[in-house]
Amino acid sequence: MTSLTELRLAAAMVPDPEIPVVTIAELGILRDVRFATDGVPEVVITPTYSGCPATEAIRQDVLTRTHRIDPGARVVIELSPPWTTDWITDGGKSKLHEYGIAPPQPTRSLGPVPVRFGKPVAASCPQCGSDDTELVSQFGSTPCKSLRRCRACAEPFDEFKSL
Repeated sequence: MTSLTELRLAAAMVPDPEIPVVTIAELGILRDVRFATDGVPEVVITPTYSGCPATEAIRQDVLTRTHRIDPGARVVIELSPPWTTDWITDGGKSKLHEYGIAPPQPTRSLGPVPVRFGKPVAASCPQCGSDDTELVSQFGSTPCKSLRRCRACAEPFDEFKSL
């Protein structure tokens, strides 16, 4: 019989295709590994948002790794509850920072995602640590990130959006 622990370990090692320094487990995308009612092992993932273009690549990478353990394993994509940046582990946030991406601020929202108007909360520069940063664009290198610039060191950097 297939070990769910082995499958979880295999799936947990899948790197995010857009930010390869973090795994899907560290990003909180890996939600569960379970046996379905028909006895087939399932790996449950929740994409960062419903239209995330990396979802199919993640699904394929998980299948590749888990099929080495159980060729019948499948991947289930669950959109509810929706993914939140609060699911990113502390280790994942540290890796984002070391990679040059400002990690998201905690949301701790139990209800709908709040809409914020006005000046966004400043993100610390991952290069020099200054809080004197400015938003350049709400849209960065991926839809999950915005583009910021540090006024202290003048370096641009991505900020992982808080959701």
